[in-house]
Amino acid sequence: MAKFCLPDPVVTILGPDPTHRSCVLNGNSFQQDAITSFNSWQYAVFYSSSSGGPPEPLYVHLARRKLPRGPWQILVFGDYRQTVDDSHNSAQLGLCHGDGTVHLSFDHHCDRYVPHLSHGPLHASKRRGLRLRYRVSVRGLATTPERFSWHPDLFTPTLDYLPGLPSTHKPFGYVTYPRFGVMGHDMFCSFRDGKAGLGDDHLYIYRAEAGHFSYVGKHLTGVQSNPYVHGIDYQNGRLHISWVYRAFVHYDGWDDPLDTKHKQQAGPNSAANNHNICYAFSDDKGYTWKNAGGKVVASLERGETVTNYSDGIVAVEIPKRSGLSNQESQAVDLTGGMHILNRGRTSEGAYVWKHYYRPSEGTWHGSLAFPVPPGLIPPLTKPKANGKSELSVLSVATTGGNLQLVPAASCLSSCPTLQPTQ
Repeated sequence: MAKFCLPDPVVTILGPDPTHRSCVLNGNSFQQDAITSFNSWQYAVFYSSSSGGPPEPLYVHLARRKLPRGPWQILVFGDYRQTVDDSHNSAQLGLCHGDGTVHLSFDHHCDRYVPHLSHGPLHASKRRGLRLRYRVSVRGLATTPERFSWHPDLFTPTLDYLPGLPSTHKPFGYVTYPRFGVMGHDMFCSFRDGKAGLGDDHLYIYRAEAGHFSYVGKHLTGVQSNPYVHGIDYQNGRLHISWVYRAFVHYDGWDDPLDTKHKQQAGPNSAANNHNICYAFSDDKGYTWKNAGGKVVASLERGETVTNYSDGIVAVEIPKRSGLSNQESQAVDLTGGMHILNRGRTSEGAYVWKHYYRPSEGTWHGSLAFPVPPGLIPPLTKPKANGKSELSVLSVATTGGNLQLVPAASCLSSCPTLQPTQ
């Protein structure tokens, strides 16, 4: 295992991190993405208090700068107050390369829909009952950024729907973990519908030419469980996804619409029920899914979905109570090789990041990547793959109110082959 040190970074403070909160809102592994670059500009989304104001409430901040070292411009969406102390309620950022729109979704964790009659922007008193919390910019903002002064008026108000779909679309009523990603000229969106241990994932495509979303379908279904997605990446016409399952344990009141016990990080439905690392891919933008061997396991156009029992989806068999973490990271290298970075425990009980790799044609390999530094809470860990089956890892971990860079690299081209699971 090779390791390297990055040059000293240039640090820019974009705003105060809400360290008075018990939970971390900025810099979580399930933020795809919190920071991204396109067309020689860089963008970052985060929560912070208003400048010079009290620590509460928090507001969504969106920053941009011209690369490599332009000054950061920061806008604040002052019409939405974030008040829930829950790490799941992070903010996500997406760019559509085709029409230059910037997309944001924020402040979700299994929030049950409170009925209302509005379709569109809502009065502040009703925002906690939104089916979805979403904003989108004017067209051209990311393709011709110099034309625009950076201001919140470039974006819609907070919407409870994705343009092209009605707010009554059922999956909008129970959203967690929204994510966006580039899909060539277009952009995808996905999120979980349901609760921890009992939910499904849904996929949407934003089509640049039309300027609105279409529903692809329910691509991942949990059978008495829910899939926790590591990431979704689109490269060379192929959509890659990896995940772990968390089994569900029924408890008194689990079916009560007002139940919130499933939001707890401990108890019968904690991460101890995580098991198996799974993988699938699609060559038609998510409508048809195949296992690593190329066998079709689900056609969404025929009403099918990938389930726990779909043939050949398990990449690495890992039993429950093995310390397997959910929603870690993945990357696809230039040859189509798939990399998964996942925390777990060794046989001695040490907590480590493990690197799993599968070339575009072949079997899964795995090795210890690097230990989890003591005292760090779950980090934002972003692997970057090249064309040589190598994985460079930059981990951004929060400790003591600071973001800490933990660089490392590992090469798996000569790692031992894992026991086949398919």
